[in-house]
Formats: sequence, C-alpha cells, structure tokens
Amino acid sequence: MRTYFLSFIILIFTLSLTAQKSQEISYDSDRTLKNEERYPGALILSKVDNQVYFDHDGIEVWCDNAVFYKSANFFKAYGNIRMQQGDSVSMTSKYAEYNGNTEFAFASGNVRMTRPQTTLETDSLFFDRIKQQAYYRSGGKVTDTASVLTSKIGRYYMEEDKYSFINEVVVTNPEYTIHSDQLDFYSESGHAYLYGPSTITSETSTVYCERGFYDTRADNGYFVKNSRINYDNRILKGDSLYFNRANSFASATNNIRVIDTINDSRVTGHYAEVYRDKDSVFITKRALAASLQDRDTLFIHSDTIMITGKPEKRVIRGYYNVRIFKEDESGENPMSGKSDSIFTDQQSGLTKLINISRRGKTKPVLWSGDNQMTGDSIRLHSNTKTEKLDSLMVFDNAFLIQKDSIEGYNQLKGKVLTGYFTDNALEKVVIDKNTETLNYMRNSENQLIGINKTLASSVEILFDEQQISDIYYYNQVDGKLTPEEEFPPNARKLQGFNWRGDERIVTKEGLFEGEPEPELPKIKGISLPEEPDEFFDDREKDDLLLNKNSRLKPEVLKNRKADSLKFKKEVPSDSIKPNSRPKPAVKKRIQKNQ
Repeated sequence: MRTYFLSFIILIFTLSLTAQKSQEISYDSDRTLKNEERYPGALILSKVDNQVYFDHDGIEVWCDNAVFYKSANFFKAYGNIRMQQGDSVSMTSKYAEYNGNTEFAFASGNVRMTRPQTTLETDSLFFDRIKQQAYYRSGGKVTDTASVLTSKIGRYYMEEDKYSFINEVVVTNPEYTIHSDQLDFYSESGHAYLYGPSTITSETSTVYCERGFYDTRADNGYFVKNSRINYDNRILKGDSLYFNRANSFASATNNIRVIDTINDSRVTGHYAEVYRDKDSVFITKRALAASLQDRDTLFIHSDTIMITGKPEKRVIRGYYNVRIFKEDESGENPMSGKSDSIFTDQQSGLTKLINISRRGKTKPVLWSGDNQMTGDSIRLHSNTKTEKLDSLMVFDNAFLIQKDSIEGYNQLKGKVLTGYFTDNALEKVVIDKNTETLNYMRNSENQLIGINKTLASSVEILFDEQQISDIYYYNQVDGKLTPEEEFPPNARKLQGFNWRGDERIVTKEGLFEGEPEPELPKIKGISLPEEPDEFFDDREKDDLLLNKNSRLKPEVLKNRKADSLKFKKEVPSDSIKPNSRPKPAVKKRIQKNQ
C-alpha cells in the first residue's frame, strides 16, 4: 500500500513539472541565418518562396522575416504577418511579437483582427492567449454586421464574445449614431450596454440616457437613469423608456413627462406610449395634461389621455373620470369641471365636456367662481393666442346654480346656455328656450326682500365679480316676487336641481382628490459591470510578458488608471477579491486535462 502511495506522489510531481514546462515554438523557414553581433543568441529567418512559419500550442504565424530567440521561446515577426488561432481568430499586421512561455503577443502597424461577426482594426494590439483577451489603448475600430464602433480604449473577451469600449465611444449605423463614455458590445447578438452620459442620434430622434441597453440589429432599446427621447416637437421623459426605431414607437414607465415644445404644453403620468409617425401620445395612471401659460393654464386629468395630430392641429381626448382646472393670472377666478370624457382642439380653441359611455353616471359640470353649470354637454371656447376663455355653451337641460350669499340657491334653467368671459371671469349668461328662474332678491343693504320665480322665453344674466348683479327676462310668461315666509321650502328648488359644490375643484392638487395613488411597477434596472481583472499582470523583473529583446519596455506593459472602467460596481472595502486567475502553467494543464 505504501509503495502505491509513493508511486502516486511521484506521478503527480512529474505531471506538475511537465505542466510547468512551456511547449516550445516550432518553426519552418526557407532561409535561416545567424548574426551574433546584431542579434546575439537569435536565428534570422527569411522568406524565399514561402513565408516563415511558426506554430505554438494552437496558434500559427506566417511572416516574411523573423528574429527567433529559440532558447527564450520568443520571436519578432516582420512583414505581411498573419496569425491564426483555430477557426475563430485571425490577425494581420506589419509587426508582431510573441512569447511562447507567457503566451502573450503584441502586434502593430495596420493591425486587423477578424472574428466570425466582427473585425477589429487598430494601430497596436496586445493579445493574451491564456486570458483569451485582446486589448488596445491607442484607438480602434470594430466593424460589425450592422454598425461600426470606435473608441480610444477597447478590450475584447473572446470567451464571452464581448467588447468593452472606453473613452470617446462612437457607434455609427446608417440609421443612427451612438456616443457614449463607456459601452459593452456583444458581437454575436449585437447587444450594446451604455454606461454614463450617452446619446443615440438619428434624423428623427435623439435618445439620451446615463444607463441603457440597445439592440443594434433589431434597432430597439431600453433606457434608465435620466433618460429622455427628443422627437422633432416632443420630449419624452420617464424612469424607464423603451424605444423601437423601426416602428417609430416609444413607451415610458413611472414619473413620465411628455413635453410639446411647439405648443408649450406637457402631459404627465406613469405609463405612456408615443407613436412618432402618427403624432400621437397615449398616457394613463394619474394622467394630467397642461398648457403652460404661467398661472393661466388649463389642466386636464382623466383615467386616460390621448393626444393626436400634427403640432398645429393637436387634439386632446380624455376618457373617464375627467377633471379640469383653470386658474387665471390673478388666481382669483379659478374654473373647474368634471365629466365622463373631454375633447380639446388646440387649433380652434374648442373644448367639449361630454358623456360617451355607460360609465358616465353624472352630467358634465362646470364651476366658474361660485357658479355651477350643468347640462348634457358643455363646450368651452378659448382664444387660441392667449388661451383665455371667450365663451361657453351648455346644451340640453342647461342648469345654472349659484349659492346665495346667506341661504338658498339662485337657479336658472333652460335648453341652451351661453356664457361670456372677460379675463376668465364669467361676465354674462344667456339662457334660451323654456327658461325658468328662481332667485333670492336683495336690496342695496343685502337684505332679503323675497324670492322671485319666473318663466320666460329667454333670460340674460349679468355678473359683477362672479356674482349675479342683474337679470333681464325676454317674452316673460309668468313671474312674481314672493316674500320668503310665504314661499314653501319644498318649492325652492327647480326640477332637475343638483348642487354639487362639494365636488368643486379649487386647486390643482384637487384634481386627484379621492383617488388612490397608483401602484407603480418596480423598474428593472441595468446593473453596472463588475470591475474586470487587470489586463497586465504584475510580474517579477526576470519574468517578462514579452522578452528583454522586445521593442516594448516592461513599463509599457503596465495598467494605467486612466484606461480603467469609469462606471463599474463598487467593491466593498472590506471584501476580499479572489485571485484573478491561476498561474499560466497550471491553467494550461487544467485546460488540457478537461
């Protein structure tokens, strides 16, 4: 038993020594010379009919001339160089170096590395075969099947088929251009991850984000962190944005703002869809539309808001549980209203409050000061330049109610009501067809002198500071003034009376009163990349990545802080970072025995 154990130990020791001994570079050359004076200990290999050929552990190199330090397992290659690793990686350059012990290569002069999906071009390139990574820091260009990517610094991970670009990253596509501080690109899928301030610019839109994802082949993306999409006349902002260029479509989730840069208006909510070609916006979840005219602004809130039409012909539609609020410059004459649905034509200045579905349980209502107006439908006409109210019309079952200053309600009803405004304050109302009025008459000292109930063909009411000052009856049929004590209490309300003063909206915040806060979905963010192992390993003075005869001094093969990732996951100070990789010889042995 002891003999078998001793033999096993000897076998393991032998395998370990074998693994640590690097495979020697083999070569073939038409001409082989020595020049000890110029190249001590080296062979000078040259092409006559065939190029000089090297082979080492799966990598093949062809060149016109080479200086081969056989004992150091290192060569320098010149002229028409071609490197081939299996069927997946090929590289051409004017000059190259390769160390068979560290399996590290350097190439310069019109370097071109080709993979199945991409081609990398740069002035100089480092290639670590053990890590299976390539690296440049003097500027490079990657050509994909759909785009061209350039940057000052780039690193390619062959096992992941991923490029990591830093510093002045530009992606050029026939349809758009991406600028970013940092970008990861997966060549097999064409997926790009953007980190830091980034823009995607095309003829029809500009996307900005500080973290995002873009499918460069399907032409769609997902953006978070200060993201926005700028169209010709709209800006879309939100916690999370989705963008599809092919369909001219964008959607946003949570804390959304859609800004109309031409009409100086905006819509907010928590879910929105924008169709650029159709010039349409759909928004829901606490949806609110507002035209921005300082304090003279009309706010529209409903379950769902749709905005359609070209900039000069915008139409706003609100569906279900519509609430509106308009405040003038002084803030003293607010107007508000409710309805099932709303229609606003910004070109004509027409707004309609209507019921269009079974969900509309109550008639449209409008409050101007202390005056309540209801009817089957209400139309508001605004000045298209100043956006101040000019007039309103109430159709069918028009009813105006004003709470008396002390008690009771002044009431006027008829088929059609027309109102006129000055500086957004109700100045005059005309009610036509089968009108009825009931109003509390007072003297100059505001003492009640009786209740007047009148039937007429039409009525004209004048207002002073939003209060009824005069009433004119036309084609009066019947009417009389009755002392209050002789007027029956149960007859002091006209048929159809419905005072809804407790519903009146007196502030912009009141647009949402009584509504629960919407449940917002949790945004799935885009994680920052983990900090990769440094490309150049720290080595002892006598253990060089290349060789003492290399063109590159050892201090060149060092990591620079300026070349590291700008945006990455922070590693806690008390955490222990695992070793980046096993020592080269051990890793080779593991790979060969898998």
